[in-house]
Amino acid sequence: MSLPVRAVPVTCTRDCPSACGLLAHVAGDRVVRLTGNPDHPVNRGTLCRKAPAFLRRFYSPERVLTPLRRRNGAWARVSWDEALDELAEKLKDAVARHGPESILYYMGFGERTALKIVNARFFNLLGGVTTLAGTLCGGTGYAAQSLDFGPRVSHDPLDLQNARTIVLWGRNPVATQPGLLAHLRDAKKRGARVLLIDPRRSESVTLADMHLRVRPGRDAFLALGAARHILDAGLEDREFLSRRCDNVEAYRALARRYTLEELATACDIAVPGIVALAEAYVAGRPTATLLGWGLHRFTLGHEMVRAVDALGAISGNIGLPGGGVSQGFEEWGPYDSGLWGEGLHPPRRTFLMPQIGREILEAKDPPVAVAVITAANPVCMAPNSDLVAKALDSVPFVVDMNLFLDDTADHADLFLPCAAFFEQRDLVASFGHNHVGPLSPAAPPPGECRSQFDIFMDLARRFPFAGDFVKSDEDWLRLLIRPLLEKGVAWDDLWRGPVRIPDAPMTPWRDGTFATPNGRFQLLADVTGCSDCRHGARYPYHLLTPGGAGHLCSERVPGDHGGPAQLTMATDEATRLGIADGGPARLTSEVGAMEVVVRHDPGLRADVVVCERGGWIKAGQGVNRVIPDMVSAVGQGTPYYEARADVEKLP
Repeated sequence: MSLPVRAVPVTCTRDCPSACGLLAHVAGDRVVRLTGNPDHPVNRGTLCRKAPAFLRRFYSPERVLTPLRRRNGAWARVSWDEALDELAEKLKDAVARHGPESILYYMGFGERTALKIVNARFFNLLGGVTTLAGTLCGGTGYAAQSLDFGPRVSHDPLDLQNARTIVLWGRNPVATQPGLLAHLRDAKKRGARVLLIDPRRSESVTLADMHLRVRPGRDAFLALGAARHILDAGLEDREFLSRRCDNVEAYRALARRYTLEELATACDIAVPGIVALAEAYVAGRPTATLLGWGLHRFTLGHEMVRAVDALGAISGNIGLPGGGVSQGFEEWGPYDSGLWGEGLHPPRRTFLMPQIGREILEAKDPPVAVAVITAANPVCMAPNSDLVAKALDSVPFVVDMNLFLDDTADHADLFLPCAAFFEQRDLVASFGHNHVGPLSPAAPPPGECRSQFDIFMDLARRFPFAGDFVKSDEDWLRLLIRPLLEKGVAWDDLWRGPVRIPDAPMTPWRDGTFATPNGRFQLLADVTGCSDCRHGARYPYHLLTPGGAGHLCSERVPGDHGGPAQLTMATDEATRLGIADGGPARLTSEVGAMEVVVRHDPGLRADVVVCERGGWIKAGQGVNRVIPDMVSAVGQGTPYYEARADVEKLP
């Protein structure tokens, strides 16, 4: 007899802007299917290709079901009491001998939920440990837009219903934000045009009415070229510029510093393409610009983002329903920020996330004695991966909280098995929309797996601050969402389905007042010259490492890996090198080399090679082994796309 199936509303917690509303279909004590929640206003019942992989992954026989301790180079099963007793002693000993900064807490982006704030509070109650600065993700874009608008606020995705033109600037929603597709397709049905700006023919080219294959890292010159045409034609929004903007004359001079032909050469887009883009911003208004995360994976990514912001401003699309330049939202914004606990101690040391390997190795006063890693796989996902592995090997005691023995676990001493997102209770905000969604425990965690919240509550019972810290998940959640409750959101409504943040604007900056110090939009006044990228002579190819449609970052199991990483090259370029489609090659950069399988793409730029990120090193992939560990000039982001590479045929 088949078991009855019930549907439980949950929210995807993965590192994706969609934070889709889902329904977990449960039979007995097992989730048997995930579907999109039709009551979620953003994803509207749709589901991405990654969701079925979640179930396969979470119920994989490779999932770790008990705490493990490494002894003599091999993993051995231990009890939770043994594991947490040892962890507590290691933490106490580190504080006593070297001070709290000898402990590194590495909180990744693999699970973005409200209760992760409580995890961080544990370490602040411990005295304030070494934490992270910068980001592997969107910090550059956030910092850049904050220079122009004040703290970043994006248009609600539902505002796309008002757009006549939509520009996907370095954004690939078909692969990386499927929850947006229903709105893009509705817009096209209403007659809206979609423009894609991307060096490669990404999956989203299927949506596009026009595709501009910009040269990597030169988006600022494409934006300036469109602005130059608008200014030369007298089509700029003069009232907005005069009443709402600073640096107007400096920006005009910047746009006219180069001829349109020089700007076309710099970005490698022909003049007619630049003119068509300019006309889309003016004649196609309202024009909504959706900035992608690839745009700020450059050292000077802030210049590219600011140049696009400025194009939106001079074309009259800022503060306009259906317009705007939208990069993201603050997923921690709906919660009480005081509960992070950063004010409980003096300022403490931080390590740059983009250079975490060298930061650990160079730490002297004090050195890192204990590292606790949650919701992350830095050995795989951080740049210069071999250096990150070496750094973790130098730390006397490394704790990894995760589901699988991935690349980072290979360098850990203690492994604590965690619950999957639909096996715990929590709340989820998004960096892609304005809704908060529920997490309900649709099924129990398998084996001895526990939520991170439960792990930290149990760990805290071994410390003097337990009386103030140990609470139920409901007690902590009510404290965390106090700002929402004070705005009239009902507690019970949060658990029935997604709730829109009450004061989140549909169209930001409509009144023309910005959150900058003087309330005016700040046009950028300069852009770095058109010289070629670093190491262009020795390493001729721009190496792009985008996310794929089938997997999210490194969230895979061994069975998901199909041998060496696949590197996509332009067909003519691969043929010139004598590399057949499916043939082996060596990918080399300034920091390392790896074997790859080359795939031909007749539509790819000849100066670009593409390798999807996220494959495990132990499975022969791990492209971040050849990515230098640099830091962006603004926002302390990670310039993955600054990497240059060469490709050599292998026998």
